[in-house]
Amino acid sequence: MNKKDPNADKDDSDLFRQAMSDVKPLQDNKTEPYRRTRRPTPLEFPGSEDDLDEFADIHTDTPDFLDFQRPGIQNRLYRDLQRGTIEPEATLDLHGMRVVDARQALVQFLKQSLLARRRCVRIIHGKGRGSGAGQPILKQKINQWLPQKEEVLAYCTAPRWDGGTGAVYVLLSRKWGDPGDY
Repeated sequence: MNKKDPNADKDDSDLFRQAMSDVKPLQDNKTEPYRRTRRPTPLEFPGSEDDLDEFADIHTDTPDFLDFQRPGIQNRLYRDLQRGTIEPEATLDLHGMRVVDARQALVQFLKQSLLARRRCVRIIHGKGRGSGAGQPILKQKINQWLPQKEEVLAYCTAPRWDGGTGAVYVLLSRKWGDPGDY
């Protein structure tokens, strides 16, 4: 058996370091495997009675997965919304709110989002497990109210990692962002 010279290992490692001295590491441009979710920010409500009449109430059964797409919205854009590739720029959390409060919060949130020219927002309505009626009440109301607003181009149930059947992604029109529109 041949014995290795211990100095040979040092020479090899020195040669390797010397050969690699001018090498620069590659930049990693891959996305992270998860997204950081933004904490919902509270809304300031001036509390006008005019906002309450903005939506009409209709009783319907609510499906598990919500989806709505206005005519003329590209299918690719809608699929991107469904997949979650359009990241929401703001979030409204309606958990535990009464219907009257949720309606007012939604009106204010949509107005603020349109004025800020946001393209996509997330609305958390919850899954309705606390509802005595067996139907998720806020989810049902959101499904009724959003199509009534012309500014809402499309909405769908959020991806699993961002709320799933307890939240919706809403695609907003940017042409309604002028303060004179209200």
